Amino acid sequence: MLQEVETIETIQDAPEEVNITTPPDEQKKEWRLRINYRALVQNMPFIGFLACLALIYIANSHLAEKKIRRINKLGKEIKELKWEYINVKSELMFRSKMSEVSKSVEPLGLKQLSSPPQKIVLKKESEK
Repeated sequence: MLQEVETIETIQDAPEEVNITTPPDEQKKEWRLRINYRALVQNMPFIGFLACLALIYIANSHLAEKKIRRINKLGKEIKELKWEYINVKSELMFRSKMSEVSKSVEPLGLKQLSSPPQKIVLKKESEK
């Protein structure tokens, strides 16, 4: 209130040619007057629309981050399975070598042939 009185006194004492600006208190009042209840109610659908867009934007970013985490997790799992596949494949190749097979069947009493296999040929009986 005291500032308003001083402002009014300075305005009366000031010459007419001087351009007078509004003090900061009056600018704040003008800003407050621009936002009133009626304008707020009239713009409520637009404000609601903006709020919905903000919620959709936030939800979309959370879903995208969740999918990225899942993709990274599945990528790591694929790498582990690939290494396991290579390991099992190399072990199978090693165990299927002839020397390894002969070692594993030795307790069963089977031995490697020392002579080559013989071919059995059957003769056809002539028709009578």
